[in-house]
Amino acid sequence: MPNALAYLMLMIWPLVCIKLFQKLSLERAIIWSLLGGYLILPPVAEFDLPLIPSMNKDSISSVSACLACIFVAHKSLNFWPQLKSVRLLLIAFLVGTVPTILTNRDPLVFEVLANSDPITFVTFSVPGLGVRDILSVLIGQFIVLIPFFLARQFLATAVGLREIIIALAIGGLIYSIPAWIETLISPLLNIFVYGFFQHDFNQMIRESGFRPIVFLPHGLWLALFMFTVLLSVATLARHEKGEAGRLWSLATVYMFFVLLACKSFASIAYGIILTPLILFATQRTKVRIAAFMALIAIFYPMLRNAGLIPLEAILDFANSLSSERAQSLEFRFNNEELLLDRAHEKPLFGWGGWGRNLQLDPETGEILTIPDGNWIIVFGSFGWVGYIAQMGLLSAPIAHLYLKMRTMKKSEISPYVATITIILAATMMDMLLNATLTPFTWLCAGAVLGYVEKSKATKRKAEKPPLFGKGPVIGRSKTDASSRNVM
Repeated sequence: MPNALAYLMLMIWPLVCIKLFQKLSLERAIIWSLLGGYLILPPVAEFDLPLIPSMNKDSISSVSACLACIFVAHKSLNFWPQLKSVRLLLIAFLVGTVPTILTNRDPLVFEVLANSDPITFVTFSVPGLGVRDILSVLIGQFIVLIPFFLARQFLATAVGLREIIIALAIGGLIYSIPAWIETLISPLLNIFVYGFFQHDFNQMIRESGFRPIVFLPHGLWLALFMFTVLLSVATLARHEKGEAGRLWSLATVYMFFVLLACKSFASIAYGIILTPLILFATQRTKVRIAAFMALIAIFYPMLRNAGLIPLEAILDFANSLSSERAQSLEFRFNNEELLLDRAHEKPLFGWGGWGRNLQLDPETGEILTIPDGNWIIVFGSFGWVGYIAQMGLLSAPIAHLYLKMRTMKKSEISPYVATITIILAATMMDMLLNATLTPFTWLCAGAVLGYVEKSKATKRKAEKPPLFGKGPVIGRSKTDASSRNVM
């Protein structure tokens, strides 16, 4: 049960955001309003308000940043992307939830099945979705996209992209201190500060030790965050000059050991494979790898639905590495099978909220499945329409950057956008196993999309012919005109 400080922190965060927008540049204020809220505010705690979604650390940070942009920074916001494909995905992400609500109006009723005739004993029920839920879901979907909108408009410049990388690097280096403390003494900081533990404590015990969690939803979330920090400091180590470059190189080595201490096999694997890519590969190669990873993330659920993923071979490989992790992976796969069976009953628009997408005991209504991967949660809740819309919005910036990159010179591709693209693609891969989609993931997607849009706009402006074409120069001799053109 969260203590009074937990709710107080949620209430004062809008005031913190106002101060950030008053003291910092616009780019830094947006980034730290979202990243600071994600790292500092209490998980799980939320305000359950009527007619709108519950307001938690993510939604409060996003709404506060949006309102501060309007009323403190006095910026007009543009929520309409330039690219038609992204517009269609945006419409599907928002409007596609309406048929989900309308096709789930009936409640789910659970009753005793054995020896109950002719009397019916109702043991539990899950409410149907009503018309009033449409407004709540639409507001919730829009709030989710606020970091995407803000980053697309304000963080897609060279300054904004670099500020994202620097914020991840600095935030991660600072956050590594409480992470080390929890590794040594056990993950208790959230209990000491906010009065409760946010997950199952047993899951934080690994290899006769502890993995840290600090104020995030799970240790896996912290490990993935430290992975993004590792890539960020590696980027700065490669591109910063002089003493700063040497210090960032030391930070890269340090963050690798922090990532190891997080004891998450997937995040460590990402770090081992992708950090050399950040340090040595060209920007084009990074974007190509990111596009390939995004492609895997998109098509895995489709292949999984079709039964084309070799699950046994994957489990055998995992078991050869660690029996403990193989058991965890098998548990995920088994739950996915049950959740897929449930999702296939309403494949187009899904089951909606209130846990209707889960497998429930037919008599008691007890939850029989635990959803882990973000993809199966979205697919079960909003069907193929919701899944394609969400994954499309996350992957479209990578795809458009990949296509745009082919017409750009090497020097024109920002090293910071290449790293952000890798971070985004790796998060999409991790979402196959975990629900690690965060506001900062949406911020990365929006920044990459805005970078592509600005690149296209710059090219169109450069290719635009002069107002009067290449006609004769009136009042000058040929020699004068020629001299002017050379100058």
